[in-house]
Amino acid sequence: MKAYEVVLRHVEEAILAGQLSVGDLLPPERELAQQLGVSRSATREAIRALEAQGVLTSSVGAGPGSGTRVTDQQSKALTKLLRLQVALANFPVGDVVELRVALERVSVTLAAQRISEPALRRLRGVLDAMASPAVGLDAFNELDTEFHVLMSQAADNRLITDMTVAVRESMRLPILRASRQMGDWHAFRADLQRHHESIYEALAGRDAQRAADLVETHIRVAYTILALAPTPA
Repeated sequence: MKAYEVVLRHVEEAILAGQLSVGDLLPPERELAQQLGVSRSATREAIRALEAQGVLTSSVGAGPGSGTRVTDQQSKALTKLLRLQVALANFPVGDVVELRVALERVSVTLAAQRISEPALRRLRGVLDAMASPAVGLDAFNELDTEFHVLMSQAADNRLITDMTVAVRESMRLPILRASRQMGDWHAFRADLQRHHESIYEALAGRDAQRAADLVETHIRVAYTILALAPTPA
């Protein structure tokens, strides 16, 4: 085991054992290095690796907010990891589509049962913004992402939300590239808008089954038209 891996393993095991939780402060770098019998450079390397994973955050200085703490930024790390893996083609687009379908069927089913009136108003606002003729392709794509993220948040399940954000963000650039290459993007946009309106109506009507079926159809049709995934059987 490399020296920095000793530190990684120590922190990971402490978190898994419940000895460290969000907000807890790690010992100073020098003290941690001495405790584990490794160099400060190895300790620093491990801390940077855990920061990249969204597990730790470090702040220099002498105030109460300084030092290295256990943090809660896993969603950002998950998004970054999945986006890179999709870009490297380690995850086929078809697999990503199946994951999106599974996630969003669950999230929209829960959302239909739990969505609040303020959440419905936020969704309505996004749909109204998407309908504006002044909204171009890039802005429409951002609003599309926001619509799906808001639906997942309405499910009131943080893990589902984090995974939905990661999967949707991982496909943002491929979707943009494919959209720019379409012969009639405006017709495609109109179809997407109709899909979103139907999903919104199902959520507002608390019809979980219909909302789930509409979301699945929406995802599969969109990826097929964009030629990012094979036509489903």
